[in-house]
Amino acid sequence: MSMITERPVSNSAGQPPVPAAETSAVARRDIRAVVAAYVTLTKPRIVELLLVTTVPAMMLADGGMPSLWLVAVVLVGGSLAAGAASVINCYIDRDIDQLMRRTKRRPLPTHTVTPRNALIFGLVLATVSVALMAAFTNLLAAGLTLAAILYYDVVYTLWLKRTTTANTFWGGACGAAPVLIGWAAVTGTLSPAAWALFAVVFFWQMPHFYPLAMKYKDDYARAGIPMLPVVASTRRVNAEIIGFAWLTVASSLAVWPLGMSLIYGVPAAVVGAIFVVEAHKLARRVARGQAVKPMRLFHWSTTYLTILFAAVALDALI
Repeated sequence: MSMITERPVSNSAGQPPVPAAETSAVARRDIRAVVAAYVTLTKPRIVELLLVTTVPAMMLADGGMPSLWLVAVVLVGGSLAAGAASVINCYIDRDIDQLMRRTKRRPLPTHTVTPRNALIFGLVLATVSVALMAAFTNLLAAGLTLAAILYYDVVYTLWLKRTTTANTFWGGACGAAPVLIGWAAVTGTLSPAAWALFAVVFFWQMPHFYPLAMKYKDDYARAGIPMLPVVASTRRVNAEIIGFAWLTVASSLAVWPLGMSLIYGVPAAVVGAIFVVEAHKLARRVARGQAVKPMRLFHWSTTYLTILFAAVALDALI
């Protein structure tokens, strides 16, 4: 029977030699940790949520199932664009991220990735995403992709986020942009139905994000970010949540007569009603002095959007 002997790795500190296999395992773990850190910078959960709205919008624009090649290009290009915007956002916000409990474990505050490397990574992703969209879709889709990245990082992150309580409202255009990008990639134009779907995601972001900001308002206050829950009463925040929840549902129902059937309309009405009820429940808990539990609405809002756009896809197919 033959024996495999590991050759020791010597070191200059006079310490016992480390086996080559152990050194290799450590190196692999380090590589995985670095790769994981770069992936974390792209905020994969946000990318996933954006793609939930993109493909159904493409299906509705096509009136069925678009070319799988086109879908793949838009998914890859959109993922790279959303990831790029998030990476650059992390680079810009590295000073406040280290002050907030929710973000202090991100790669830049923990020094897992250097700011310079993060910026280069973000710019490369942005360049590749726009080039991919320009080469394989059309100039409108590519232009919207570039505009979404610039708006999120320059207008929202650098300016609005740090200066106004309306930052979430105006920043909502970024989250809703994938609907327009997907539609434009299929048709080369933007129809009323595309804008109606855009309005759904745009208005949805307030009742989606304000509950999260309510939970972490001390973090935002510590970082000096004027999110609405930091500077306004809970009653005022709830009033906006209710108002924008109603606008979200109204926008979703406005899509119905624009070429949709009961396959979309019934689920839109049902989940919309539940969404509005949950928004009102949050306000009632505040009025009664009960535990607020804002994350209940936060999680349901994600479910709401997923079901609504699944109905869009199903209607387009059938």
